[in-house]
Amino acid sequence: MRIISGQLGGRQFASPRSFTTHPMSDKIRGALFNILGDIDGLTILDAYAGSGAIGFEAISRGAASSTLIDNDVDAIKTIQNNIAELGIADKVTVVQASLRGWVKRNQRTHQFDVVIVDPPYNNLQLDTTEMASACVKPGGVFVVSLPPQARFIPAPDLEPLVEKVYGDAMLRVLRRKG
Repeated sequence: MRIISGQLGGRQFASPRSFTTHPMSDKIRGALFNILGDIDGLTILDAYAGSGAIGFEAISRGAASSTLIDNDVDAIKTIQNNIAELGIADKVTVVQASLRGWVKRNQRTHQFDVVIVDPPYNNLQLDTTEMASACVKPGGVFVVSLPPQARFIPAPDLEPLVEKVYGDAMLRVLRRKG
């Protein structure tokens, strides 16, 4: 895998070998960051982090920090190795936890400018995906990547901004009112 653009553009990094993760393609990741636009100085939550690709791309493009959450041991090891290789330990926090449990414990104390949720497509956990939107600051952005046929119903305080289908993935970008 590689970082597409920014300070670390072109740098390669590893992907977990397990089948519990599904990496977001370069095409969709590029589209996502084109939709987000300038993220300089923003805080990012990358839920279901996998390899850390989304969080790394955000740091490369100027985000102040990325918090990467995954519960897969292999994914966490891969992310930690990638962070060391990329030299970005000062800007990335890695959390090994289930997203559901982490959100329940931290939604009031950990708020982010951008929350990106890209669950494994074989275990979508749509209720957990919706729960993660509680970590978006007022005026912040919530992004979810799901199969186009998934029935995701966002919280009432999230207003739709963009919805685009890229083959077997759909990006939905919403803004928290307030």
